[in-house]
Amino acid sequence: MHVVMIGPFGLKPRGTMSVRALPMAKALAARGHRVTMLLPPWQNPEDAGKSWEEDGVAVENIDLPPRVPMLFHLLTALRLTRRALALRPDVVHLCKPKAYSGLAHWLLKTCEVLGEPKVRITSQVYPHLVVDTDDWEGPGGWNEIGGYTRARRRFFAWQERWGLTHADAVTVASRALESLVWAMGVPPERVFYVPNGVCCPKPDIKNERLETGDWPTILLYTRFFEFPVSRVIEVLHRVRKQIPEARLFVVGKGLFGEERELFRLAGQQALTVADNSSQITNHVLHFTHDITYCGWVPTETLPDYFARADVAIYPFDDTLVNRCKCAVKLLDLLAAGVPVVAEAVGQNRETIRHGETGWLVEPGDVEAFAEAVVQLLENTPLRKRLGQAAADDVQERFGWDRLVKKVERAYRDE
Repeated sequence: MHVVMIGPFGLKPRGTMSVRALPMAKALAARGHRVTMLLPPWQNPEDAGKSWEEDGVAVENIDLPPRVPMLFHLLTALRLTRRALALRPDVVHLCKPKAYSGLAHWLLKTCEVLGEPKVRITSQVYPHLVVDTDDWEGPGGWNEIGGYTRARRRFFAWQERWGLTHADAVTVASRALESLVWAMGVPPERVFYVPNGVCCPKPDIKNERLETGDWPTILLYTRFFEFPVSRVIEVLHRVRKQIPEARLFVVGKGLFGEERELFRLAGQQALTVADNSSQITNHVLHFTHDITYCGWVPTETLPDYFARADVAIYPFDDTLVNRCKCAVKLLDLLAAGVPVVAEAVGQNRETIRHGETGWLVEPGDVEAFAEAVVQLLENTPLRKRLGQAAADDVQERFGWDRLVKKVERAYRDE
């Protein structure tokens, strides 16, 4: 089967295509499918026109048209659509029902209705159109936090509803999205639950730092926008009342500059902060400050940071955006064998088995959150058990080699 995946943007700087679509594509290629990714690299125009292959997946970045207002958007979508039809795929998998992938979907559907151009693909005239959604975009979703104009909010909300209800099949990353798509009237047999997955080998879990006299270390691996920064400071404050030597280190960068609020609130609590985000080589070996901020780090160095954590925290507000997410960062932590305390919101409840592969607390309960962190910091055998069980469980339930079978079911035109 030949599958074309159309993205709303390139592989960077945003993560959807690199952490969801590309691993999915590689898993399909490993099962013998021919897969091409078509990307409009409008945020990274240096990749425009470039093509390469990754683990059997052909990655094509289309040439970008002149940046003429409005015309740029239409021409970009047209180029994606024409290239997709020229490849004569069996399936077109549209990654997100909004922006350029959403426009390409509308153009493909329009071609189908009008009957031009007629492209015969094996036994069918048009490719099977599948839409993937990994976020809620409309009211209560990204429209509320994306900083869009009113016109864009209305357009994205329309795109989302139209795209999800005019697809031959829909793949969803969370149970909440599954329910929302059902509520739009899409038959359950056309909706396929495909959470985010992992594809890394199972790690050799080692966690003995507290026994060797190192500082007890708490990791926050985040983009910040899923929770108020004040909650992190409050949790750390409560933990340090019982374990004064506990240290926090932060890997990640705020989507809206939230790290500045972290520094401000830390100062109010008389917590010392080291900002290591500007260092070229950002390998933190010792934590002499109460909080060490590392910023974004290269993906290949993440295991080094994970290995330094005794416990990771994953705060998560109970919002519609968060309920609909399937947090890749949480999966990364669990797959690396890091013991995690997370707020029990949305997919977190399914990703973590409380007391077996991690620790869940009710959202907003700062006292329970801090107590769970203290319990894990003081109980080395429990940390080891949770970390090892988490790594095993994530590989078993969320390996892309397993999840890809659900994707194949969505591709069958039955």
